[in-house]
Amino acid sequence: MSDTLIQCTDLCKSYGAGPVLSHLNLTLGAGRIVGLLGPNGTGKTTLIKILAGLLQPTSGQVLVDGCVPGPESKAVVSYLPDRMYFADWMKAKDLLDLFEDFYRDFDREKAERMCASLGITPDQRVKTMSKGTREKMQLALVMSRRAKLYLLDEPIAGVDPAARDFIMNTILTNYSSDGTLLISTHLIGDIERVLDEVIILKDADVALHDSVDNIRQNRGMSVDALFREMFRMDPLEGGYFDAR
Repeated sequence: MSDTLIQCTDLCKSYGAGPVLSHLNLTLGAGRIVGLLGPNGTGKTTLIKILAGLLQPTSGQVLVDGCVPGPESKAVVSYLPDRMYFADWMKAKDLLDLFEDFYRDFDREKAERMCASLGITPDQRVKTMSKGTREKMQLALVMSRRAKLYLLDEPIAGVDPAARDFIMNTILTNYSSDGTLLISTHLIGDIERVLDEVIILKDADVALHDSVDNIRQNRGMSVDALFREMFRMDPLEGGYFDAR
């Protein structure tokens, strides 16, 4: 198998209002931690859902581990959506059973240890968990798979700084080390220190795909500073400056 894990060629996705992704080309290798960056509405979630096999492209081609997104690719992709999708009546042990049934690479013992560290008992129902605990429970399930590709959609959005530290530590200490992490976020300062590469989306396409080291060396600024420069609002026009 090639080292190329994600290959997008002329990828387009349109809704009624127009294109969300337009002729996007992207190649991503294995064993990387990659930030998928961009303001809200730039197509981050759409791209992640296409890679996860939850949305179909309007046109173009997408390959994940050499396969068109489907049953084969889903077996090697661990996906964390931007909102909880489990039923309130389910117990923690029901969720563990579900993941164990669905995914051959699910490490139940690891998930049980993570739940115990959160104070989650096997018989605890989702509806009795706080919002933060539900999010951490879902993260524990996703990170307990030995996947090739982890797709994490805004894992630290809407949580306090202490919870962000816990979530990032959980991600970094539990993902399969030869897998690739693709983390969607607009909170760049909280994750920049762990990234190998960044992909910045703008105007329905990839505006920048580079290593963090190259950005710091060649541009003389952090990823966070570059992002702010690229998306400075023009006070007169009400839009973004093009700082590419």
